[in-house]
Amino acid sequence: MSAVIRLSNPLIEDARLHAKASGRSVSEQIEYWARLGKAVEDNADLGTHMIQDLLAGIKDIKLQKLAPYHFGILR
Repeated sequence: MSAVIRLSNPLIEDARLHAKASGRSVSEQIEYWARLGKAVEDNADLGTHMIQDLLAGIKDIKLQKLAPYHFGILR
């Protein structure tokens, strides 16, 4: 489901810069920030970087971009 929302021009321009650096569209960047903000509020005891790593891991799982992990074996 999509919806039209109004956002400030400074937010859109900031998102445009970050989106380019992250390889996302402006919409994807704003959605990422929204998911990150929600996760931070829902998990106040976790650090922002940890939550970012968890979101990246979830994305990798959905894209099936994971390599098998073998316990006790360093590669």
